[in-house]
Amino acid sequence: MSLLVKVSPSPEIKISEMKKFKRRFSLSAHRTETIEESLAEFQEQITNQIKNRRNDDIAHENLPLTLNVHTDRVTSEDGHSPNPLRYRNHRQRRFSMEDFSKRLSLPMDIRLPEEFLQKLQLESPPLPKTLSRTSRRASLSDIGFGKLETYVKLDKLGEGTYATVFKGRSKLTENLVALKEIRLEHEEGAPCTAIREVSLLKNLKHANIVTLHDIIHTDRSLTLVFEYLDSDLKQYMDNCGNIMSMYNVKIFMFQLLRGLAYCHKRKVLHRDLKPQNLLINERGELKLADFGLARAKSVPTKTYSNEVVTLWYRPPDVLMGSTEYSTQIDMWGVGCILYEMAAGRPLFPGSTVKEELHLIFRLLGTPAEDTWPGITSNEEFKAYNFPYYRPQPMIHHVPRLDAEGLDLFANLLLYEAKKRISAEDALQHLYFKNLGERVHFLPDTVSIFTLKEIQLQKDPGYRGSSYPQSARGKNRRQSVLF
Repeated sequence: MSLLVKVSPSPEIKISEMKKFKRRFSLSAHRTETIEESLAEFQEQITNQIKNRRNDDIAHENLPLTLNVHTDRVTSEDGHSPNPLRYRNHRQRRFSMEDFSKRLSLPMDIRLPEEFLQKLQLESPPLPKTLSRTSRRASLSDIGFGKLETYVKLDKLGEGTYATVFKGRSKLTENLVALKEIRLEHEEGAPCTAIREVSLLKNLKHANIVTLHDIIHTDRSLTLVFEYLDSDLKQYMDNCGNIMSMYNVKIFMFQLLRGLAYCHKRKVLHRDLKPQNLLINERGELKLADFGLARAKSVPTKTYSNEVVTLWYRPPDVLMGSTEYSTQIDMWGVGCILYEMAAGRPLFPGSTVKEELHLIFRLLGTPAEDTWPGITSNEEFKAYNFPYYRPQPMIHHVPRLDAEGLDLFANLLLYEAKKRISAEDALQHLYFKNLGERVHFLPDTVSIFTLKEIQLQKDPGYRGSSYPQSARGKNRRQSVLF
């Protein structure tokens, strides 16, 4: 049985469609846009949708609609299904602070000032859509970004040549932050390392890369505001007596490669991988930090400085002066870090370039044409006149690594740079098979610890809770910030 009814569809926009629109709109957000711009665009887009809906409804206004009692489905004689009975008379929705946090790419726990909350209501008059660069900056500044008074200094964490690091708290989020305060010389300006770090980190958004929250510039200093992590990999290993659970080694290794693959995909070379530059929080999330030596690999420029990477983690080609390298420069360091986690000691702790090369050749064998094409004609290599060493079996040096782990290790420490395994390929190595398939399909900004099957185990060398609490305060060594 069916019943004919005459219905005039409401022009109200459906709530579900509005949500889809906002979600789609927020994905295209740019941080430089202001709250005022966002509000104007929201208003304009919603007005257009309502107008389009009204036009569609008018076209079908006089068509008789059939209500099927059994299905509650409304149809017109021409088959059109506007579903008018599903519309509800709601007041026009007010956008929340959460909506605008998404639109401006702000942390979701940001508490906007009260005067801005009042501007977010849709009944307010339309605001100008385009603003000057100065106005854009002023909009974020009004929220509290770019101001020293937004952050409270708590403890001094350390001091380096160019920067002093403080543990702090954000008044906007009430979260802990790390404040890297870089002293500015009037004649020299900001150090190039700080400029590189800022320019690269602002475009790197990944769960395994430290987040740069804010930049504060004054006449005397440049302060970088980072997310705060409790420890670094060096401290973690110290706290567990340098005897880590091999499952934890795998979890940390996967996160390191995951963050690095993201960088390399965007042509960014880290160039200073070492345990002190890998930060770890209480959950076990590992994040790449200290991008002061990092470099965006441009196509026209193929040569770079060879004064990069801490000596113990520097590949032999760079040790001998090579300036033609790519992402493979980082993969040698990854191999050294894998060994250090598994064996509990540094792999090549040389004090000079010559000693570093000597330690490498003594373990991996003196390079020859079959292992490193062109090495015998290298003038620097010939000048060192190293003795001949045979390669040693790795199982004797890292017995805790299984067969898959040893294979990955061997593919990271290859003399010929272009043959070293890439970060992306390393993630697919059989060594990580027991982490499960789901870790490979997570979005970039999602932690692997969102998966219930990924959890840190208690390290054999640690006596206490399952996660070693890091040293606090002045004794903390966080070289990421120097």
